[in-house]
Amino acid sequence: MDEQHHSFEQLKQVDEGGMEYWSARSLAKLLDYSEYRHFLPVLARAKEACSNSGHAIEDHFEDALGMVVIGSGAQRELQDVRLSRYACYLVVQNGDPSKPVIAAGQTYFAVQTRRQELANDAAFQQLKEDQKRLLLRNELREHNKQLVEAAQQAGVVTGLDFAIFQNHGYQGLYGGLDQKAIHRRKGLKKSQKILDHMGSTELAANLFRATQAEEKLRRDNIQGKQQANEVHFEVGSKVRQTIAELGGTMPEDLPTPENSIKQIESTTRKLQGKSSLDD
Repeated sequence: MDEQHHSFEQLKQVDEGGMEYWSARSLAKLLDYSEYRHFLPVLARAKEACSNSGHAIEDHFEDALGMVVIGSGAQRELQDVRLSRYACYLVVQNGDPSKPVIAAGQTYFAVQTRRQELANDAAFQQLKEDQKRLLLRNELREHNKQLVEAAQQAGVVTGLDFAIFQNHGYQGLYGGLDQKAIHRRKGLKKSQKILDHMGSTELAANLFRATQAEEKLRRDNIQGKQQANEVHFEVGSKVRQTIAELGGTMPEDLPTPENSIKQIESTTRKLQGKSSLDD
């Protein structure tokens, strides 16, 4: 899988303006499509997904001509498409998931695209760390509800079932540490929740774990507690692997913030109350 991830980056090209892009023809070969014409329906579905998500297709899929070497050593022009990183993500999301290279690509490009989106989002960058934490914690709270629903449909029914299911996700992401071990590592009291004592980077990793686990449970129509637990562990492990490949800090090694989410929420409410009084 490491080699596949490196291959994705090696295919990246940069145009005269410094913008990165991928050749659709080159990506098709990497994704094990024997002929480009078999790849065209995947490209069409990716464009449709791009449009449905509110993005302009032309911003991410640019028709181009590529030079290829034919048998005699001469070159000829063939139609190609220049893909943005987001377009590559959509392509692998709409490819054949039974292909191992596409399964690897789904994790890789999703994480990379999310990192790029956050880096490009000026409003997000201007937020203070506490505001980032509040935003991510609230988003994670909502996605956890959806994860619970997806897990229930897979057969994770009781409170104990779900606790075991959650632990599998944590163990995958945290290199074998379960919820209690993470709790101890952060030096928290019994009443304190680990998600309320995570910085924005750690929360973002857990948000990605939760969203991808929910999506995989639904997409693959997972049935049975054991299978659901295995999926959650696998997703957590893949997120951890991607963090390692990007040179990031493992979540268990990230610092624990001094203030909790509850303290931030309390301070925010007081400031909002003061502001309304001043008005």
